[in-house]
Order: sequence, then C-alpha cells, then structure tokens
Amino acid sequence: MVHRHAVTGRRAALAALGALVATGLPSAVAAEPAPPAGPLPSAAQTLGADRPSAPMLRALERDLGLTPAQASRRLVNEAEAGTRAGRLRNALGTRFAGAWLRGTTAQELVVATTNTADVPAIKAQGAKAAVVKKTLRDLQAAKKKLDGAAARANTGDTPLWYVDIPANRVAVQARSKAAAAAFVKAAGLDAKSVGVTVTAERPRLLADLTGGDPYYINGSARCSIGFSVTKGQQQGFASVGHCGKKGDTTTGFDQAQQGTFQASTFPGKDMSWVAVNDQWTATANVKAEGEQKVQVTGSVQALVGAAVCRSGSTSGWHCGKVEQHDASVSYAEGRVDGLTRTTVCAEPGDSGGPYVAGVQAQGVTSGGTGDCKSGGTTFFQPINPLLSAFGLTLKTAPAAAAAPQANVVQTWAAGRVYEAGATVTHGGVRYRCLQTHQAQGVWVPTRTPALWQRV
Repeated sequence: MVHRHAVTGRRAALAALGALVATGLPSAVAAEPAPPAGPLPSAAQTLGADRPSAPMLRALERDLGLTPAQASRRLVNEAEAGTRAGRLRNALGTRFAGAWLRGTTAQELVVATTNTADVPAIKAQGAKAAVVKKTLRDLQAAKKKLDGAAARANTGDTPLWYVDIPANRVAVQARSKAAAAAFVKAAGLDAKSVGVTVTAERPRLLADLTGGDPYYINGSARCSIGFSVTKGQQQGFASVGHCGKKGDTTTGFDQAQQGTFQASTFPGKDMSWVAVNDQWTATANVKAEGEQKVQVTGSVQALVGAAVCRSGSTSGWHCGKVEQHDASVSYAEGRVDGLTRTTVCAEPGDSGGPYVAGVQAQGVTSGGTGDCKSGGTTFFQPINPLLSAFGLTLKTAPAAAAAPQANVVQTWAAGRVYEAGATVTHGGVRYRCLQTHQAQGVWVPTRTPALWQRV
C-alpha cells in the first residue's frame, strides 16, 4: 500500500580489562579528576527515565503485561543498562559482539564477546556474558554482503534481512526456502551461518489514501507527524520519505494550510522533513492516549530488548519491544536500509508517527505487517540519522541548565548527532560516546557519564 570495525596491543587490552574487573568501572574513569561541583546525575536521571509520564506507564502495562511498579522499574533498568553496555563496548573494542536486554523489567543486560577472557570484565559491570563466534563487525560485514546481493537481484521473495545480535548471525525472511537459499548464495555467505524464516507476509508501507488526520499531503494522502524539529529559526516536523516528495504541500488535522516538504529520501532511507508556516508551533509533545501527551527530552538510542511506544493517527498509542537495529526491508515500492524492527503494531495511516523509549525519541514509522487487532511487526526510520542527514535539531522539553563552562574551547557541540564509539574533545579532555544520541545543550560530557566516558 503506497505511502512511506600485535602482542603489545593485546597486552594493553588485557591490562585495561583487568582494571575493569578490579574496579567495576573502566580504568579511564578511575583516573578522571574530580567532576564539577555537585553530584552527577545517574543515567536514568539524565534520560528522564526516573520520571515517566502516566500515559507511557499505562501503555507499557497494557501492551507488555506489566504492573505499574514493573513498568517504572523497566524504564530505569533500560536507561542504566545502556550506559553499562556503552562502557563495555569501549572496553572490549573489536571483540564486542553486541548487547541486549532480557527479563520482564529488563533486569538482565547481556553483553557478547568473542573471547572468554572478557567474561570477568563483563560480569564486573553487572552484566551477563555471552561468548560467541562472531564479532559485531563480522555480522555487519555479512549484512553488507546481503545488501550487495539485494542491489543486483529482485528481493520480492526475500523482503527482510538484518543482524540478529542475540542469535549472533544474520537473518533473512523469505517467502520460500529456495528464495532464501538463492539470496544467501548470491551474497557469498555460508547457508549454515544465516537464519531463515519462511513466511508469506511482506512488510508494507503504513499510509492511507483515505481521509484522516493528522496531516495530509497535496490535499489527499494521509500520514502521521513524527517529531517537531527546527533548522535555524525554521520550525517543522520529521516524517518518512514515502509520505511525500520535496515540494509537496501539507495541510494539518483541521485541513488548514501547514507546510512544504523540504527534503525527502525514499527508497534507500525513509526520511523527510516538513517546514511549517507561522500558524504552527513546534513542541516536544508526542500524542499518547486520549488528549494526553509525552514530552521527549532527547534521542538516545535504545538497546535491543528495550520497550518502545508508538503514536499514529490511525491506531493511536501502542507499545512493544525493539527486536533489531539496522534491518533492511524490501517493500514493493523499493528497498530501505537501516530500519529498526519492533513488536509494536501499526496500521495504514500511521506512517511517519513517532516512536519513543521512555522520553527518548527513537524514530518514525516506516512500515510493517499485521495490524493492531491480530498483532504485527513494524519498522521505524531511526531519528538520529534523519536529524544528521537534514541538519535538523530535535525539539525537546526544557531541562535543568548545565554547570557553566567558562573560557573553554570545545569541539563537542550541542545539536550534533554522535554515534556510540565516537570521540570528542571538551575542555581539553577527550571523551568517547557511550550511546548514540543528538547532543542537547545541557548534556555536556563533564556532566553526563550516562553518555560520555573520558579516555
């Protein structure tokens, strides 16, 4: 349905891991000078996971079968686990093979490595260790081979492929075993190393050509607003590329003139943004159930296994879990890479709508299978690549001001999107990013150990 990774180095690595086991924290942190005055916030406090909204908690209770206390605990556990996973990723380096969450309240963080010598270091961080054969880089390289094969062949019968981190393999969804075997062979991969699921289902784009809110394209087709953004002084919102092309005009839920698509990418990626006129005001709000709202405070990427909720103009407010990142989907209208797969349901017309984890923006609805009556699977375009590609700033709720940093020359900068593992300089000190996010003004590295580690 149309609408849108020498011996000396080895010794050094082991020494670093030894320090990690001894202290429970990476050695670089132990050497860090005293932080600025005042206690540093925990990961949950930094990300707002300790103060969830009532609509978020109720939806988690309903869709994940949690009690109110379990829903609250899950959000805190997810936030804290993200920081621990980031520190372990930095410590393990190329041996890192991914991280994911397990348990009713996400109480178990699992971190994978290809070397048994890393197990004590992982346990020292309160995580469960999984020793596997392939590093995350190995899996990503295999996924790229599938991407290459997809560029040379028709993927109508192999509509989905992705890195399955918990299973330590790449996976393919196909309409038949023969189709999957041919696709895997074309990619030059060992069939035994690829997980295959056979199903007649094919993900579809979730948009609707019948009327409805909240916004219309060229007076007819309907999609859902994602997140409010700004570019300089211009206000607007993020959506998906299959909803409209550059130059297409939009009207709002009330059919009032609204804005124009400034950029749109589809297929390849599924991203766009619309600049609105002065009758519309960008807010940090995401519509939840009824007239209630959730306010986003940032865009820190959630781990596999984390809870995520979605809002859409057709099916409303629903929750589920993150299953995989970096999935490739072959829709009838074209292939899209870099999507995140979830267990959240959605229906036509929900395209473009926002996904949030706690109060952190995750992405905008691209497509899926099933519906909200029988259940389904959905895919979203992650928000951070969208912000980076179009030079946008996510509109977020106000937060407490950071401690002033006088006369400091910074290379870290608010508004930039930083990937996990990226390094910056702030106040003459180098830091490594722990979790992918767009930097907020109050999230300076010296005050956010949830997001940055001194190196």
